[in-house]
Amino acid sequence: MVIDALDECTAVQRYRLFDSLKEILEKSPSARIFVTGRPHICPEIEIRLVGRVTNVYVGLTRDDIARFIRVRVSQDETPDAMDSSLEADILEKIPGNISEMWVTAMVLRAP
Repeated sequence: MVIDALDECTAVQRYRLFDSLKEILEKSPSARIFVTGRPHICPEIEIRLVGRVTNVYVGLTRDDIARFIRVRVSQDETPDAMDSSLEADILEKIPGNISEMWVTAMVLRAP
């Protein structure tokens, strides 16, 4: 099971979800649940699901983002819509905001 962007749920929603996940793992010990969210929710998950969490940190580098943007720009079906100045602005500004893109992926399992 995959749950993406858990940090976008309210605290009440997460609390209820954690109870459901515990129940799933107790009734189906071979189940694995892959959860993603921003790092600030890690302690909450570890407290609520103690002994069931393996953390994997996932992030992108500025080069990863720039490379992705270059590929997408090269695939643009309307290449005349962007000049080199706009492309340079995009390649400067978007990779500069990658600190917001780090996530924590957690694998939940039966203890």
